[in-house]
Amino acid sequence: MSNALLVAGTTSDAGKSVVTAGICRWLARQGVRVAPFKAQNMSLNSFVTADGAEIGRAQAMQAQAARVEPEAAMNPVLLKPGADGRSQVVLLGRPVAEVGALDYRERKPVLLERALECLADLRARYEVVVCEGAGSPAEINLRDRDIANMGLATAAALPVVVVGDIDRGGVFAAMYGTLALLSAEDQRHVAGWFVNKFRGDARLLAPGLEMLHELTGRPVLGTLPMLPGLWLDAEDSLDLSTVVDRAEGRGPLGADVLRVAVVRFPRLSNFTDVDALAQEPGVLVRWATRPEELADADLVVLPGTRATVADLAWLRERGLESALKARAAAGLPILGVCGGYQMLSRGIVDEVESRAGAVEGLGLLPTHVRFGAEKVLARPVGEAYGHRVVGYEIHHGVVAVEGGDAFISDGHGHSLDGCRVGAVWGTTWHGALENDGFRRELLREVAELAGRAFVPAPDTSFAEAREARLDRLGDLIEEHADTDALWKLIEGGVPAAGSLSFVPPGAPGSDA
Repeated sequence: MSNALLVAGTTSDAGKSVVTAGICRWLARQGVRVAPFKAQNMSLNSFVTADGAEIGRAQAMQAQAARVEPEAAMNPVLLKPGADGRSQVVLLGRPVAEVGALDYRERKPVLLERALECLADLRARYEVVVCEGAGSPAEINLRDRDIANMGLATAAALPVVVVGDIDRGGVFAAMYGTLALLSAEDQRHVAGWFVNKFRGDARLLAPGLEMLHELTGRPVLGTLPMLPGLWLDAEDSLDLSTVVDRAEGRGPLGADVLRVAVVRFPRLSNFTDVDALAQEPGVLVRWATRPEELADADLVVLPGTRATVADLAWLRERGLESALKARAAAGLPILGVCGGYQMLSRGIVDEVESRAGAVEGLGLLPTHVRFGAEKVLARPVGEAYGHRVVGYEIHHGVVAVEGGDAFISDGHGHSLDGCRVGAVWGTTWHGALENDGFRRELLREVAELAGRAFVPAPDTSFAEAREARLDRLGDLIEEHADTDALWKLIEGGVPAAGSLSFVPPGAPGSDA
């Protein structure tokens, strides 16, 4: 049994993560022990595994779809873009370097070796490994050092399916063009297509699918319908519209809705924290970048950021500082999470991330922040509002609390994390809002402070909602894909040489 498959896409955000997660859930339902894998992920949304390793949030979500525990081997290389055109390289869950694009390119051969080792390890321990590519496999200027798409597929003998987003338009040109820009060797691995986000009458699409098969020699293995309201752990800025502004779901239980404005920093990270708020009936969540967009908000959230000092400067340039200080003075709620919490401090000393030295904070909490060379990666457990709170920490900035009240404690009166003064709260813990009891009580207090007759729903379960959406992804594959053909591809591996036609012209400079 070949036991592995690579899901590539014609573009970023074509639906690779959706298809990968859907295949994982479909296989897990069949009793197959399956694992996700992404050799290289560029994302500001990350997750901390049980053993303290940092991986892409999408791979953690896919592991949940597969019903297995996330681990570092599932995403050996994670790139986290910073404020200066450089990225932090996280290798096997640990930060190892800050590099520019050209510097990183030189490291790729070594990183490919590590990725192949991780993939081989997963293939030895699991019955099936479903790999996700990155961006497009037809980036001809990057192919010689590719470690996530065809470079991985050829090195690890992986069959490839390519996903195209028909909702954007031009899906047939994108699919044909993707194949035609690959070398003959790379084309040999591409075995089929997935059309994603289709809406309309399938009978009108059928002739196009047949023509694509005739032109490329590869069948369409699935036409996946658009699923309104499907929200995933967003991976990058292209996905932000799926995080908030969701109109589906029940209305408020009380007389009022609760309006939440989330400041959209340029280098926003781990913005999945707001997913749980948007899941609550009657809570309206929107992005904000201007002072007037905070005016009618009942709660303003300063989320995480990969560049605290740079995004604090941006916040000031946008005129948001005075709006936030006016809110605090009026007793209107503000919540800071990780980087947002750091901004609420009296001062920040950063010789690590921005190298800016001492920077004045917003001064809304009696705290000071000092950035350390070692990144804190943890999965802490505490208590707030009488409810258990489980979160995860990913930060260089260490907060020293010099006053105010504890936000999250150990349940015995000792502070574990965070600070609060009046209607301003801050915590370094990501994921805290996913705890249902804690979230309800926080929203109840926000409503009281904002003077809203809002009542939190007593039965909203974020964990159940996330599990339900993963089941929807499994349904997507089970009901709309040729699962028999998919099984044969997973079992059979790369199609035999000569069994698939070559589509000219091929990659520039390659031997077609």
